[in-house]
Amino acid sequence: MFSLDGKVALVTGGSRGIGRAICVALAKAGAKVVINYAGNEAAAAETLDLVRQAGSDGEIARFDVADADAVDQAIQDIAKRNEGLHILVNNAGISLDQLLIRIKPEELERTMAVNVGGALWCSKAAIRLMMRKRYGRVINLSSVVGEGGNKGQAVYAASKAGIIGLTKTLAKEYASRGVTVNCVTPGFIETDMTTALPESVKEQAIAETPLGRMGAPEDVAAAVLFLASDEAGFITGHTLRVNGGMLI
Repeated sequence: MFSLDGKVALVTGGSRGIGRAICVALAKAGAKVVINYAGNEAAAAETLDLVRQAGSDGEIARFDVADADAVDQAIQDIAKRNEGLHILVNNAGISLDQLLIRIKPEELERTMAVNVGGALWCSKAAIRLMMRKRYGRVINLSSVVGEGGNKGQAVYAASKAGIIGLTKTLAKEYASRGVTVNCVTPGFIETDMTTALPESVKEQAIAETPLGRMGAPEDVAAAVLFLASDEAGFITGHTLRVNGGMLI
């Protein structure tokens, strides 16, 4: 089950955290994985090593997902080198958290440019290629915050809610061309970002999670793997919650 042999996958923000786990999961299933990163080449190279240890091939690709022209050129080049692109995982994202009254225009602009614009530009470039082959899988990473909101994260929550709307719209636009578009909304996941949070914050988040623990990046990666597979071929426009019951 869930074989991705012969498939080429691009994972944005794939150098660490959830993105790294997704890269490894796709590689274990047989996909060649293209690891996008914005600035940390060393971390991307570490992920590439893990992809190869998982028994697959891969490459790294540096580009800013918020730069529409750079995205278009990069994805064209990736498809040309690999004779196609079958799977796109829009994982790249940033969080510049502030209470509403402290939000600066540049924080809003950058968050929306990366989180929403990045998913949109990457999807546009990838779907153009996928629809010619009448096959494609696009998986967008949103957040439990995009569904339920969270104090101090107005901009981030708005951007992640936007991802859900984008997912539903693209699913309707390109289903007839054999392209499915789905969304995963992680809850409280153990990453570098959450590890740095105060213990009181982590304890509260775990207390609000019925399964009583933080999620692992691999929990999210497993959901992405399923949606990328042929077994999920009749699922599109769906939001799959990986949150331990935090939001039901």
